[in-house]
Amino acid sequence: MRTITFNELRRIKDSLPTGSMHRIADELGLNVDTVRNFFGGHNFKEGKSVGIHLEPGPDGGLVMLDDTTVLDRALKILDEINASAEPVRA
Repeated sequence: MRTITFNELRRIKDSLPTGSMHRIADELGLNVDTVRNFFGGHNFKEGKSVGIHLEPGPDGGLVMLDDTTVLDRALKILDEINASAEPVRA
C-alpha cells in the first residue's frame, strides 16, 4: 500500500503526454476508463474501481493505493520523457 496526496496524483496524471492513459491500459491489459478512474475519474459504467481509498485533508486529501502498478507505469513514462530531454554530455 502507498499513500499519496490527491493533488500529487493529479499532477502526475496532468504531466503525462497525450495517449498515456491508452498506453498504460494496453500495457497492463486494462480498460482505459479503469486507468482514468485510478487518477480520479468516476466512470464505473465502463471502467472498474482500482483500489484507491480517499481521505479528506489538505492538498486534496490523501489517497491510499492498494496496488501501485498503474502509478508505477505512469512514473516510468515520466522517467522516459525526462531521460530523453536530458542533454548528452561529452
